[in-house]
Amino acid sequence: CGTVRLLLGPAEGAEFDHPSSIIYYRVEEILAAHQVLVGRGVRFISAPHLVHRAGDREFWLADFRDSEENVMALASWRPAAA
Repeated sequence: CGTVRLLLGPAEGAEFDHPSSIIYYRVEEILAAHQVLVGRGVRFISAPHLVHRAGDREFWLADFRDSEENVMALASWRPAAA
């Protein structure tokens, strides 16, 4: 996949159990990107939240629906909280 990270796994809940895949859009600063998209009317399922810690970094996601009701997500690595 080159520089594209492909994550595969089973649905984590009934709301995600459907025949399409989730596309994760990597952004530099998830909190700022979330605010911009909310301002543009994007319907988020979840606010930016921590999903994984790796040493001095944290991986954050924010799930949303596109215009066809597919689930998408913003994804971002952030420095770990002190």
